[in-house]
Amino acid sequence: MEIFKIVKDTKPSLRKRCENIDFPLEQRYVDTLMNMLEYLRASQDEKFLEKHHNVRSGVGLAAPQIGINKNMLAISFIDEKGKRQEYAFINPRIISESVKECYLQNGEGCLSVDKPHDGYVYRHYKVTVKTYDLLKQGLVTYTFTGYPAIIVQHEIDHLKGILFYDHINKENPFIKKPGAIEI
Repeated sequence: MEIFKIVKDTKPSLRKRCENIDFPLEQRYVDTLMNMLEYLRASQDEKFLEKHHNVRSGVGLAAPQIGINKNMLAISFIDEKGKRQEYAFINPRIISESVKECYLQNGEGCLSVDKPHDGYVYRHYKVTVKTYDLLKQGLVTYTFTGYPAIIVQHEIDHLKGILFYDHINKENPFIKKPGAIEI
């Protein structure tokens, strides 16, 4: 497994819009995306983190965060039932989103962002994503709600050059939007 050097939010490349990946897939993209998944899994392992002090735990990683401005991302997390959920997306697009919003009670974080940015990041509670999923080896449409929807939107934002703190209300970072679901 490759231990990636994470691109920080001070680098202009993180603010660039990514390019789609052409098919048939080049092996380098397949290998990189699988490495990104492995990296996320390892970053959630306490023994691994004890040995690698420069690695922070994460549930999502977009290609621009490792210096590749292409539309691909990896997600790996344990759901509320204790089951690992993993996705390896190429050229993902959100094709529909709910009006209902949600936010993480403790705010969002990012492997590319070292400084704290306090405030609520409001996102759509439900999103439908059309993507090529490397793990399924085909074009797939997924619907995510709640926490997984937040992760997917956060990572797709990276592909557009958007960071989580861009969504925080500058005048009132902890404003409570009526009807938004706290997660």
